[in-house]
Amino acid sequence: MAETLARRLADFAAGTGYDTLPGPVVDSVRKRILDILGLCVAAGPLPTSRAALAYVAEQGGRGQARVIGLAEPVPAALAAFGNGVLAHSLDYDDTHLPSVLHPSAAVVPAALAAAELAGASGRDTVAAVAVGLEVCVRLGMAGYDLKAGNSVFFEHGQHATSICGALGGAVAAGRLLGLSADGILDSLGVAASMASGLIEANRTGGTVKRIHCGWSAHSAVSAALLARHGITGPPTVLEGRFGFFEAFLRGEYDPSAITDGLGTDWSVPGIFFKPYPANHFTHAAIDAAMALRARGLDVDDIETITLGAPTAVIRTIGQPIEVKRAPETGYQAQFSGPYAVVAGLLGGGGLGLGLGDFTDALARDPRRRALMARVEVVPDERCDEIFPNQFPAVLRVRTRDGVEWTEEVLTNRGGPDRPLSDAELAMKFRDNVAGRLPAATVELIEAEVARLDRAAGIDVLMALAAGPVIDLEETP
Repeated sequence: MAETLARRLADFAAGTGYDTLPGPVVDSVRKRILDILGLCVAAGPLPTSRAALAYVAEQGGRGQARVIGLAEPVPAALAAFGNGVLAHSLDYDDTHLPSVLHPSAAVVPAALAAAELAGASGRDTVAAVAVGLEVCVRLGMAGYDLKAGNSVFFEHGQHATSICGALGGAVAAGRLLGLSADGILDSLGVAASMASGLIEANRTGGTVKRIHCGWSAHSAVSAALLARHGITGPPTVLEGRFGFFEAFLRGEYDPSAITDGLGTDWSVPGIFFKPYPANHFTHAAIDAAMALRARGLDVDDIETITLGAPTAVIRTIGQPIEVKRAPETGYQAQFSGPYAVVAGLLGGGGLGLGLGDFTDALARDPRRRALMARVEVVPDERCDEIFPNQFPAVLRVRTRDGVEWTEEVLTNRGGPDRPLSDAELAMKFRDNVAGRLPAATVELIEAEVARLDRAAGIDVLMALAAGPVIDLEETP
């Protein structure tokens, strides 16, 4: 049989050692691990987090890996599930463009669980995360339609993050569990039958999206373990007549996105970090609103607000408009263009907006509701030309005296064109764990991540990050 796409990915994963990784990739992976651990700690108080961790705790089983917020280790696949749920729950995790994937929230929890189970070194963990992220991104880009400027996964209502994340995570987990290239190939083949995720909740509500990366990471570790026990997958799992791309994308995919530059051209350092805890489509709107406020716009004088955005994102942040203008919860507010604008005009935590700017109370605040009612979300031709390599916004505000204020934000903060500094990423981590971890523990976690390539394992890191224990009795 001719070399298949899955074989190419498996050989890449098995053959890429820590010493072969470019410096920027290693540095990027360390930062992403720290970012994910901070998000997991921050998400602990959410009712959905308690629900997911209660589910994990009641499953029982052999303690193999740690979950942030639980006192005792749990089976590795369940640890991956729990941490994956936490990592994605705040919509504060990184994004790859133009695929619109959130790779780290699925791949990092899978890798950490597998690394603990296997007793893998820090160096091996970094290498596994790197190849897992790369595989995840390349699969997402294979399903990206360059002409349409949109993900084919999304066009079919599928959450590309959890689907591609399951396969990227399986590669990372298989590598850490000591599988050969053949075993990693089988891990891909098994994970493809477990990958799933629908994005309707982005439009009309429901909290199921918060478990997507958890299920993805669980599938990844489970697939690798099953492959280790002898379950095999089809070598043509990706391009086959009844394979991954046919099933998910009806055969619309670009194989060159997987193979071109594999092992030499790394996507990992270019994945965007999020400065704000909201859907990435809203970030430029937040920046534009904050810029208008800095220029002296008086919120009380606003008559109308028009948010221009790429046409493709409006269904996520602007439709149904009556829902987006009146979010009932902080979670719904994270997917609302009108709320993003208002938060940018009125808020101010973290790196500009923080977790405290997206609460249930603020989503229902009468003053914010009144401002949101004045926001229109419309397609913008210039934004369409730039999307999806950036998620731009053009904000126009008319005040009662007839003056129009305009602010354009055409590149996203946190990406290669406007990167977050090391100090800003550290600030984000500390803001996320503030009040939940002692200052001394925070410093130890940062030190452990910084020396990960010299650590014999990740047990110390995970033990530090695991607390405080979440009260599961509060679960509805």
